[in-house]
Amino acid sequence: MAERDWSGYGRGSSGYRRVLLALLCAGVATFAQLYSVQGVLPLLAEDMGIDAAQASLGVSAATLGLAVAVLPWSVVSDRWGRLRTMVVAVVAATVLGLVMPLAPSFEAVVVLRFVEGAALGGIPAVAMAYLAEEVDRKHAAVAAGTYVAGTSLGGLAGRIVAAPVGDAFGWRTGTITVSVLAALAAVAFVLIAPRQRGFVAQTVRLAGPGGLAGRLRANLADPGLVVLYLQGFLLMGGFVAIYNYLGFHLGGERFGVSQTVVSLLFLAYLSGTWSSGTAGRVAVARGRRTVLAASGLLMLAGLLVTLVPSLPVVVGGLLLFTAGFFAAHAVASGWVPVRSRTGKAQASSLYTLFYYGGSSVLGWAGGVFYTGTGWTGTVGFVAGLVVVAVLLVLLVLRDPAPAR
Repeated sequence: MAERDWSGYGRGSSGYRRVLLALLCAGVATFAQLYSVQGVLPLLAEDMGIDAAQASLGVSAATLGLAVAVLPWSVVSDRWGRLRTMVVAVVAATVLGLVMPLAPSFEAVVVLRFVEGAALGGIPAVAMAYLAEEVDRKHAAVAAGTYVAGTSLGGLAGRIVAAPVGDAFGWRTGTITVSVLAALAAVAFVLIAPRQRGFVAQTVRLAGPGGLAGRLRANLADPGLVVLYLQGFLLMGGFVAIYNYLGFHLGGERFGVSQTVVSLLFLAYLSGTWSSGTAGRVAVARGRRTVLAASGLLMLAGLLVTLVPSLPVVVGGLLLFTAGFFAAHAVASGWVPVRSRTGKAQASSLYTLFYYGGSSVLGWAGGVFYTGTGWTGTVGFVAGLVVVAVLLVLLVLRDPAPAR
């Protein structure tokens, strides 16, 4: 139950620092596990005797599990409490992450990854609500930035740790190494997080106009929100497809790059750290629609550059592509709760569902093109997704009129 007159931990207080550090650890534990397999996909494919598209199911199964679990976890947290929900989710996911590398078959890997992803969904589904209830409203944006930093750090660490270890000792050792690191981060989260003081248990109604189903329908009835959801689906799907099959492309005969070196290309994510913040500031001056469309075009330009058979040029194209994606994601995800008129939490959850749904479905589909037509086919497939996303922005979305 919420404490009377509780306004949240103020910046500089011990509780505030503990909340931030705990969520940083939760972000690392979650996203290191979620994406560790992406860094060793070629090694997994070789060991299991499967093609690139099949191997990518190791990533897609986890992100699909996360996508379908986000809404249920948000409902559970309304009854259980935010902190309890996150503790259960991160502990369950960590146990599954330690078991997954021991799976005897690829089918078992896919099943365990799906369940692991579903468990991991309890963190992104609840983290922002926990922040909103436990941190002083004036400092919530800074606190949220710390959590997002943890998610990016975790995603990056999962890839760049798993790949070199996997290169030397096999993909199982690479992924279990990441799982051990994630387990340490999960333990730190459980020990550091202060007890919740701002939570109020809610009775969740599923039916009726004010219920969960009614709020979901209202958000899906807005064409503009649907376009924003499709930005997450199309652009995230294309983004994951490129990173899924880049290792296969650069590890082939033309380039012959080791997975250890390929893993360093994930450092291109740091360009997204810069572009996401920059996009938000530019959107204030130029409008969200303009920045969202321009970000998609930047993705397209970088994508086409990766067709040049030169490693330095491919790296340059990857930096542009990554910067464009994170800028688009920052604008689209931030626009959703602003545009939504009812059920803002459900509107954001729907964006998350589409976002990871795209990662799962389109991230795998890119492998069908890679297996059939190589890197050129994958680039063409992703370019088509980006073009559709940009056209939807230009044809449907409009910036709101400035307040008078």
